[in-house]
Amino acid sequence: MNLILPKRTLSRRHLLQWSGLSGAGLLLNGCASSLFAEQVGQFSEPLNQRIEALMLSQKPAPEFPASAIDPADKLIINTFDSTPNIDPTTFRLTIDGEVNHPMQLSLPELQKMPLTSMTIRHVCVEGWAAIVQWNGVRLRDLVALVQPKADVRYVYFKSADGYYESWDLASAVHPQTLMAYQRNGQPLAPDNGAPLRLASPIKLGYKQSKWVTQITFVSNLTPQKGYWEDYGYEWFGGL
Repeated sequence: MNLILPKRTLSRRHLLQWSGLSGAGLLLNGCASSLFAEQVGQFSEPLNQRIEALMLSQKPAPEFPASAIDPADKLIINTFDSTPNIDPTTFRLTIDGEVNHPMQLSLPELQKMPLTSMTIRHVCVEGWAAIVQWNGVRLRDLVALVQPKADVRYVYFKSADGYYESWDLASAVHPQTLMAYQRNGQPLAPDNGAPLRLASPIKLGYKQSKWVTQITFVSNLTPQKGYWEDYGYEWFGGL
């Protein structure tokens, strides 16, 4: 599919202007889990005021009651290649790049962090949508752990099937951006991105990588901005 998407008017385009913010200020809702108490306790600096103001300006997208969840087959499963075979017992999420505290987290470690559930509309660029409940860890809680450096503005997501994506940091720390390991309260199916995938109501479906194995924080984008973006899709991909 080599569709060239038209440019869109994005209600959150101002988020792209976020730059030069202090990495030390990204301690947003640090994890309460005892598993990470020691690490989180080291980073008790006050919030950077500009980041705090940014978070307050990030209006939540609409959420829906559980009764509105669409049938499972309405969420069409698209794959970049074939569904990778990932053993959840050996899976590790690598978080690295321009951060003060790179780390690797197992699925049980992620599951010990505060759980967030949201029932949102998943919108595909192909013209369909479905209301789905996603359950997982807010990405901004992971950001709080690794502490990106001051110049970081972007986040890359690499997947086990070779797919890759990049986001602006502001969208990554939006309170409704999740690293999801459940769908509708049940463990993700392999075709749906298990063991870990991106989920967010502020981005189109092609931005929401499945089978995520690595999150990398950078100050500048590389020529490879995203799999479909490199074929002409819009980079921001917002709603």
